[in-house]
Amino acid sequence: MIARLLEERGIRATANRILVAGALARSGRPLSLMELEDMIGSVDKSGIFRCLSVFKEKHLVHAIDDSEGTRYELCLSHGPDSDDDTHVHFYCERCHRTFCLENLHIPPVTLPKGYDARTANYVLKGVCPYCNGYSNA
Repeated sequence: MIARLLEERGIRATANRILVAGALARSGRPLSLMELEDMIGSVDKSGIFRCLSVFKEKHLVHAIDDSEGTRYELCLSHGPDSDDDTHVHFYCERCHRTFCLENLHIPPVTLPKGYDARTANYVLKGVCPYCNGYSNA
């Protein structure tokens, strides 16, 4: 499944790329480079970063900047040439995790003439349902 996803995006399915993409798929939330390194164990930080760079170039991952740094998540866009999976993220100030709010889309912004937006980073900050004690979250 992961190898097919990589190939659909025009990415050669190497062992490291399969491991990194698989870890992102299993996580259910955006992960930092350090979290990926801890999860995978068998690939060093520079190897993971190289994979993420290729994934980002081919629109397979989003890079989200939150209060802790950059986190990465698999992108659900429809192809390697554009990113139509733009949604809101939530950063919890207690547990320091970032969550995807996939059903909340980033509102459209009309830019002045001459501006050409390539990406959008929309992060809300506060306390997540887990830290607020909602067991059904």
